[in-house]
Amino acid sequence: MPPRRRPDLIDAHASQNNADSAELKSRQQWVPGFLDYLRAECGMAGNTIKAYQADVIMFWSWMETRPEQTIWSVTLQTLSEYMAWLHDQRYAATTIARRLVSLKMFFRYLVIEGVLQESTAELINSPKLWQNLPYVLSPDKVDQLLMAPVSQDRYMLRDRAILAMFYATGCRASEIAGMKLSQVYLEEGYCKVRGKGNKERMVSLNPVVHAALEAYLKHERAEMTKHRTCEELFVNRSGRTLTRITLWKIVKRYAARIGCRKDVSPHTLRHSFATHLLAGGAEIRALQEMMGHASIRTTQLYTHVEHSRLKAVHKKCHPRG
Repeated sequence: MPPRRRPDLIDAHASQNNADSAELKSRQQWVPGFLDYLRAECGMAGNTIKAYQADVIMFWSWMETRPEQTIWSVTLQTLSEYMAWLHDQRYAATTIARRLVSLKMFFRYLVIEGVLQESTAELINSPKLWQNLPYVLSPDKVDQLLMAPVSQDRYMLRDRAILAMFYATGCRASEIAGMKLSQVYLEEGYCKVRGKGNKERMVSLNPVVHAALEAYLKHERAEMTKHRTCEELFVNRSGRTLTRITLWKIVKRYAARIGCRKDVSPHTLRHSFATHLLAGGAEIRALQEMMGHASIRTTQLYTHVEHSRLKAVHKKCHPRG
């Protein structure tokens, strides 16, 4: 006959099960509420909200490997161990930093909702970012890229306009994908960009992108949208909006054609836009506004890229370099 379990142990086990069940139920309520908070009160874009959701779900999955841990018992040590686990999974420093930002926002939300009294996540620092400086195209290479689409390509004018738009405005792929015709003012020479946090900024259009857009709108877009109405600036052959992923593929295809590195992406053109402006004497505050950075510290990272390029030029060209 199996030994009988002590009543106090049975009660303790039941209490733990009830606590675990209560937290699991709460998790299912917290995440949708958190997403609503990001959308309604923080004004975050859809792609950012999806990323934050994935980050929080990953944290919960990691927490499930530690059954003794609850959201109320999370300490600085707990979060440090989670950061170490992410590092062991070989995530990039930028990815780990974003996952930490997601957790800070989530814990902040729990404090607002009264679930927690204080946010332990605020005590942990982000990992050091950009230990490797971002890759930047030279002005000559950018010129080659902008001319890479040729008449043999199905939508040469559209693709040229897309590439020119990336480099002329420094926009993110999501901003280009979501840009509407009503946001582009060709005659006035500028466009309105809706960026992160639903914030709007104005960016000038140089003569190159002006000519590329004009040709695309006149000769290709009307044909592509003849069977449907589409407000977005760039469309596919069926007149539907181009996705962010499609824009990445377009940039990569033409970058490969001119012999660029495999990791060239729309963000490479954004980096190049910022670095070339700084090299031309642009004020950092003006660059911050053009790029839509919330913090000047983010923009200042590009000064390191520019300094490294100048050092390379000095070493190559100076007689005592």
